[in-house]
Amino acid sequence: MKTINLKDIYPYYFTEDKWIDVPDELAQIFIEYARAEETYERTKRRYNATYSLDRGDGIERDILFVSLSPHELYERKLTQEQLHAAIASLPDKQAKRIYAHFFLGMSKTAIARAEGVSKVSVAESIERGLCSIEKFLKKFL
Repeated sequence: MKTINLKDIYPYYFTEDKWIDVPDELAQIFIEYARAEETYERTKRRYNATYSLDRGDGIERDILFVSLSPHELYERKLTQEQLHAAIASLPDKQAKRIYAHFFLGMSKTAIARAEGVSKVSVAESIERGLCSIEKFLKKFL
Protein backbone atom coordinates (compact mmCIF):
# COMPACT_ATOMS: atom_id res chain seq x y z
CA MET A 1 0.00 0.00 0.00
CA LYS A 2 1.19 3.48 -0.84
CA THR A 3 0.08 6.79 0.57
CA ILE A 4 -0.88 9.50 -1.93
CA ASN A 5 -2.11 13.07 -1.59
CA LEU A 6 -5.45 13.57 -3.36
CA LYS A 7 -4.74 17.29 -3.58
CA ASP A 8 -1.90 16.54 -6.04
CA ILE A 9 -4.12 14.38 -8.24
CA TYR A 10 -7.37 16.38 -7.98
CA PRO A 11 -6.32 20.01 -7.35
CA TYR A 12 -9.76 21.39 -8.28
CA TYR A 13 -11.61 19.24 -5.75
CA PHE A 14 -9.29 19.38 -2.77
CA THR A 15 -7.97 22.65 -1.36
CA GLU A 16 -6.34 20.96 1.62
CA ASP A 17 -4.04 17.96 1.82
CA LYS A 18 -5.97 14.70 1.92
CA TRP A 19 -3.77 11.61 2.37
CA ILE A 20 -5.11 8.14 1.61
CA ASP A 21 -3.66 4.65 1.26
CA VAL A 22 -4.07 3.01 -2.15
CA PRO A 23 -2.94 -0.33 -3.56
CA ASP A 24 0.40 -0.38 -5.39
CA GLU A 25 -1.31 -1.03 -8.75
CA LEU A 26 -3.45 2.09 -8.42
CA ALA A 27 -0.48 4.20 -7.36
CA GLN A 28 1.40 2.95 -10.44
CA ILE A 29 -1.53 4.01 -12.66
CA PHE A 30 -1.43 7.53 -11.17
CA ILE A 31 2.33 7.72 -11.79
CA GLU A 32 1.95 6.55 -15.43
CA TYR A 33 -0.83 9.06 -15.98
CA ALA A 34 1.31 11.90 -14.60
CA ARG A 35 4.19 10.89 -16.90
CA ALA A 36 1.90 10.72 -19.93
CA GLU A 37 0.48 14.16 -19.10
CA GLU A 38 3.99 15.63 -18.77
CA THR A 39 4.99 14.08 -22.10
CA TYR A 40 1.89 15.50 -23.76
CA GLU A 41 2.55 19.01 -22.42
CA ARG A 42 6.21 18.82 -23.46
CA THR A 43 5.19 17.75 -26.98
CA LYS A 44 2.70 20.61 -27.22
CA ARG A 45 5.40 23.11 -26.27
CA ARG A 46 7.96 21.58 -28.62
CA TYR A 47 5.70 21.65 -31.68
CA ASN A 48 3.78 24.82 -30.73
CA ALA A 49 0.57 22.83 -30.87
CA THR A 50 -2.62 24.68 -30.11
CA TYR A 51 -4.86 21.68 -30.68
CA SER A 52 -4.97 18.11 -29.49
CA LEU A 53 -2.15 15.88 -30.66
CA ASP A 54 -3.87 12.63 -29.79
CA ARG A 55 -7.03 13.01 -31.89
CA GLY A 56 -7.35 13.09 -35.63
CA ASP A 57 -10.87 14.46 -35.85
CA GLY A 58 -9.88 18.10 -35.34
CA ILE A 59 -12.50 18.90 -32.69
CA GLU A 60 -10.15 21.07 -30.67
CA ARG A 61 -8.79 22.76 -33.79
CA ASP A 62 -12.30 23.68 -34.96
CA ILE A 63 -13.00 25.33 -31.62
CA LEU A 64 -10.09 27.71 -32.15
CA PHE A 65 -11.52 29.03 -35.41
CA VAL A 66 -14.66 31.13 -35.20
CA SER A 67 -17.48 29.93 -37.42
CA LEU A 68 -19.08 32.32 -39.85
CA SER A 69 -22.40 34.00 -39.16
CA PRO A 70 -25.35 33.38 -41.50
CA HIS A 71 -24.83 36.87 -42.97
CA GLU A 72 -21.18 36.12 -43.74
CA LEU A 73 -22.10 32.76 -45.26
CA TYR A 74 -24.69 34.43 -47.50
CA GLU A 75 -22.19 37.11 -48.53
CA ARG A 76 -19.58 34.48 -49.37
CA LYS A 77 -22.09 32.49 -51.43
CA LEU A 78 -23.15 35.63 -53.30
CA THR A 79 -19.52 36.50 -54.02
CA GLN A 80 -18.86 33.01 -55.35
CA GLU A 81 -21.91 33.22 -57.60
CA GLN A 82 -20.72 36.58 -58.97
CA LEU A 83 -17.25 35.16 -59.57
CA HIS A 84 -18.67 32.15 -61.43
CA ALA A 85 -20.89 34.46 -63.50
CA ALA A 86 -17.84 36.61 -64.35
CA ILE A 87 -15.86 33.55 -65.44
CA ALA A 88 -18.83 32.29 -67.47
CA SER A 89 -18.94 35.63 -69.34
CA LEU A 90 -15.40 35.09 -70.65
CA PRO A 91 -14.55 33.43 -73.94
CA ASP A 92 -14.30 29.66 -73.57
CA LYS A 93 -10.51 29.45 -73.93
CA GLN A 94 -9.85 32.20 -71.36
CA ALA A 95 -12.31 30.67 -68.91
CA LYS A 96 -10.68 27.25 -69.21
CA ARG A 97 -7.21 28.69 -68.74
CA ILE A 98 -8.21 30.73 -65.67
CA TYR A 99 -10.02 27.73 -64.20
CA ALA A 100 -7.01 25.47 -64.79
CA HIS A 101 -4.55 27.97 -63.35
CA PHE A 102 -6.42 29.24 -60.28
CA PHE A 103 -8.81 26.41 -59.39
CA LEU A 104 -6.85 23.33 -60.46
CA GLY A 105 -3.48 24.85 -59.55
CA MET A 106 -1.84 24.15 -62.89
CA SER A 107 1.15 26.25 -63.87
CA LYS A 108 1.02 28.39 -67.00
CA THR A 109 3.73 26.20 -68.50
CA ALA A 110 1.66 23.05 -67.90
CA ILE A 111 -1.41 24.66 -69.49
CA ALA A 112 0.65 25.74 -72.51
CA ARG A 113 2.13 22.26 -72.87
CA ALA A 114 -1.34 20.65 -72.65
CA GLU A 115 -2.77 23.01 -75.28
CA GLY A 116 0.30 22.98 -77.50
CA VAL A 117 0.80 26.76 -77.39
CA SER A 118 3.45 29.05 -75.96
CA LYS A 119 3.57 30.02 -72.30
CA VAL A 120 3.43 33.71 -73.26
CA SER A 121 0.09 33.30 -75.02
CA VAL A 122 -1.37 31.50 -72.01
CA ALA A 123 -0.08 34.20 -69.64
CA GLU A 124 -1.49 36.99 -71.82
CA SER A 125 -4.82 35.20 -72.13
CA ILE A 126 -5.06 34.80 -68.35
CA GLU A 127 -4.17 38.48 -67.81
CA ARG A 128 -6.83 39.62 -70.30
CA GLY A 129 -9.34 37.32 -68.65
CA LEU A 130 -8.54 38.73 -65.20
CA CYS A 131 -9.03 42.27 -66.51
CA SER A 132 -12.40 41.26 -67.95
CA ILE A 133 -13.40 39.66 -64.64
CA GLU A 134 -12.37 42.82 -62.81
CA LYS A 135 -14.56 44.97 -65.09
CA PHE A 136 -17.47 42.53 -64.69
CA LEU A 137 -17.24 42.51 -60.88
CA LYS A 138 -16.96 46.31 -60.64
CA LYS A 139 -20.53 46.47 -61.93
CA PHE A 140 -21.71 44.66 -58.78
CA LEU A 141 -19.61 46.66 -56.31
